[in-house]
Amino acid sequence: MFGWLTERRRRKLEQAPFPAHWQPFLADNVAIFDRLDAAHQERLRDLTVVFIDEKTWEGCNGFEITEEVQVTIAAQACVLLLGREHALYEDVDSILVYPTTMVAPPRKRGFFEIGNTVEDSETALHGQAWLKGPVILAWDDVVSGGRGHGKRNVVFHEFAHKIDMHDGTIDGTPPLDSSAARRAWAEVCSKAFNELRERVEGGKQSFLDDYGATNEAEFFAVATETYFIRPARLRAEEPELYAILADFYRFEPPER
Repeated sequence: MFGWLTERRRRKLEQAPFPAHWQPFLADNVAIFDRLDAAHQERLRDLTVVFIDEKTWEGCNGFEITEEVQVTIAAQACVLLLGREHALYEDVDSILVYPTTMVAPPRKRGFFEIGNTVEDSETALHGQAWLKGPVILAWDDVVSGGRGHGKRNVVFHEFAHKIDMHDGTIDGTPPLDSSAARRAWAEVCSKAFNELRERVEGGKQSFLDDYGATNEAEFFAVATETYFIRPARLRAEEPELYAILADFYRFEPPER
């Protein structure tokens, strides 16, 4: 019954006109939006409206949560859902936004939160994802990545972690439909992860960000970033990895 009510509320949100004053936020801060075809642009608008409504938003260190902040973060997060569904973000309850990259302060864990976190750095807070907890983002990194500056996107990265956490573990494996799919995932991703780790340990340059060699969870997040930012290059360099990500996300992003 609750699922039916949720779907009815979502349909109502999606049927309402997309706020016209939100459109410039997509154009300015979500570079991939202009490369999508009309159907996927409409899909992203619908996903964004629902995401904003369903999540709790909190500004930190005096940062103000504006509509631009919400649309920019929500739209980037929902790029990962263009071929999927809202259920992948069931582990996402709240989004905490800091004004800029900073050293993460001590934070008291919530009563229902599990003490596992994945973060971009041991010191600088670009982003963090907590199992059964919030996603934490630095706004300047959100804008830079969203506009396509550089090879990173902190929103793609942290929400990939949340997809990984969907089954209650942080192991670099998203929810898959069958044991055959899990075996294929393990074979392809383990091979790519071990090759990346060997290159990093040997001091060799790699197409994938070296941070992906940290562990399997970071590898999945880095691979997801690369898939959505530089899909053609990933397809050329790592065709098996590209194919298995395309199979999971059920959407092939346009090249920038």
